[in-house]
Amino acid sequence: MGSRYWYWPHGKLAIMPQTSSFTPSLRTKPQEGPRASGLLLAIILVGQFLAILNVNIVNVATPTIEADLHSSGAGLQMIVAGYTIVYAVLLITGARVGDLFGYRNVFLGGLAAFTITTLATGLAPTTGWLVAFRLLQGVGAAMMMPQVLTLIQRNYQGAARGRAIGLWSLTISGGIVIGQALGGILLGFGAGWRIVFLVLVPIGALLLATGLKVLPADEGGGRTGLDPWGLVSLSAAVLLFVVPLVLGRELGWPLWGWISMGLSVAMFGAFVRIERWVTSRGGRPLVDARVLRAPGMRPGLAVLLFGPATWGAFLFTSALHLQGELHLSPLASGMMLVPCALAFGLVGLAWPRLPFRLQRPLVPFGYVVAAPAYLGLGLAAGGGLAYAIMSALIGAGLGVQVAVTNMATEQVDGMYAADASGALLTVMQLGQVIGVSTVGTLFIALSQGPATAPTMSASFGASVAMAALAVLAGLSSIFLVRRRHP
Repeated sequence: MGSRYWYWPHGKLAIMPQTSSFTPSLRTKPQEGPRASGLLLAIILVGQFLAILNVNIVNVATPTIEADLHSSGAGLQMIVAGYTIVYAVLLITGARVGDLFGYRNVFLGGLAAFTITTLATGLAPTTGWLVAFRLLQGVGAAMMMPQVLTLIQRNYQGAARGRAIGLWSLTISGGIVIGQALGGILLGFGAGWRIVFLVLVPIGALLLATGLKVLPADEGGGRTGLDPWGLVSLSAAVLLFVVPLVLGRELGWPLWGWISMGLSVAMFGAFVRIERWVTSRGGRPLVDARVLRAPGMRPGLAVLLFGPATWGAFLFTSALHLQGELHLSPLASGMMLVPCALAFGLVGLAWPRLPFRLQRPLVPFGYVVAAPAYLGLGLAAGGGLAYAIMSALIGAGLGVQVAVTNMATEQVDGMYAADASGALLTVMQLGQVIGVSTVGTLFIALSQGPATAPTMSASFGASVAMAALAVLAGLSSIFLVRRRHP
């Protein structure tokens, strides 16, 4: 018998017996001193920031792309959505690849692929090439992103880990909001749409050069292969679900989309049966059931489905409302969301510093704040100070998602860190896609209706839907925080 050491945010250490069969086979060299540790965190978070930035920075450039490359409507949809689709499909696989070949190696490999394909995207001569390079960008991001949370889990403990996860969550929210604003700023220089991609290339190259020297070496696990049948079935399930959600709104929700989503449910069922079969034969499945059985993981996944759904819906409908109905510029609409991003980040950073007895109750309280704030957003559809205040309250309420991530993973064994990272990131991404597609469709349908005040009607209808999702997230969080802390 060996010992397993758990480090909790309040700094105490619990020692639990553990058999040697659960000893992680991936060893990460500890960082020497706070300076190296801080630089490590900066490298992986900036890499994550670039990947998140690319989800939204292209949105404001689509009119320019259409005029320059004579893109069709379907081509523009794939330029925007193709990156997200590939990214969502391959996240869990990216986590497993890191587990097998080393988190440092896969992070740097994904960063290199992302940087090269970003350069190619900025130089694409036609719509077809631009779509192809965007898909390859998604592959690089999917290889890079899961390693970030895993490297945090393996290199930081206690309060330092809580702070690192807070910065991780802040980077995600900042990348989403800054993407819209930065795209508007860059296009304002009159350099054309290519600049929104090319400006990221030197940053990626610098990160790659620094990461080769700073990131800690680790060994590939070599425990199993990639579980090809699990990979195929899960990828098919996610693809069948995400593609109609992303494209369905623009195509008028055709019949094939509903059939595809129905088939995705069947494919998810097949994936579960395949994983059980792999486990029964002594193999290691793509998503190990022991990860989902860890206390906190299942309610944490539910919270991270509904919470990000409200976040994605909020950003999408806000962009439509501010730029379309209120006629604000992309930069001005992005600035309206800055209070939201700042509040989100401040709560995420402050959470680990609170007394431990307050940390867990804070999570349901956050959604208690967010739900009425969403309703207030619909009433403040005219913009101005009231809109900014409501968006700040939304950001403050959703800032507790930093705590959710930490609580969901705090009792996951280190050898399953990659599985947990991939599952959490995939669910968060799917949540955002669901929020955008469902609430976004409701917003557009109401705004195009015959109501005498369609903007107010659309904004309030969307705000009610987002408030309902926030309530579901809050109810799920009760099951997370009620669990006894070891």
